[in-house]
Amino acid sequence: MPYNLSNFGLPVKLLFSGYLAVIAIGYGVALIQILFTHGMADGKFGLSIEDIVYSYYGNRSGSLLESKLEGSMKMNAPDNERFEIIQWVRDGASEKTFEPRIKQIFETRCVQCHNAEAGGQIPDFTKFQNIKERASSNEGATFSSLTRVSHIHLFGIAFIFMFVGIIFSFATGVPVKFKCAAIVMPYVFLLLDIASWWLTKINPHFALLVVLGGAGLAMAFVFMLIVSLYEMWILPGKLHSLDRREALRRL
Repeated sequence: MPYNLSNFGLPVKLLFSGYLAVIAIGYGVALIQILFTHGMADGKFGLSIEDIVYSYYGNRSGSLLESKLEGSMKMNAPDNERFEIIQWVRDGASEKTFEPRIKQIFETRCVQCHNAEAGGQIPDFTKFQNIKERASSNEGATFSSLTRVSHIHLFGIAFIFMFVGIIFSFATGVPVKFKCAAIVMPYVFLLLDIASWWLTKINPHFALLVVLGGAGLAMAFVFMLIVSLYEMWILPGKLHSLDRREALRRL
């Protein structure tokens, strides 16, 4: 008997189902994280095309520091202190006017996270030069950060969908041509998603491709998840009922 999702033993079904469940939860947490980072780029909760443009191309009418204070960092300081920093930025962000008031706000509200120990993409705001750089025109994600995030996503998501695809490949209720399309689709949309970040960095008109890439990945994952879980846990019961009815009919 050929192996398929409906006739695998209970240990294998639990292994596959546990993996798919954890990946599904991780996917949901990733979407929430996007809402609280990119989704706040325009200062409003919820992901929009403007959020994508501001995240990758930037809001070049203002500074990165200002857009963060009006967006994802808005909740971390009261309005009056955020206004003081924004006004300081618009007045030229000079080191002379940085002390003592603006420096005190940064030390109180910012450096607990933005310090030398934070690492990664979080700038060290104990150094004035790092603050000064982010007080200049907001040009969105840097090419350095895009390179770092791109290679992490290419390796990580490719591995995730390799295992999801292996599980889904044992499904029997999907025609071969649709099964092949579903298995290949995540890799196509992953490449589209990553490429769209770089294209949007160069030209904001490509922002819609970011949405298409992400939506394609999500659709492929949900389709393979539902089909795999259905054939592991629901289909065997239906097949058993059909066999029993067929046996009774022959009696």
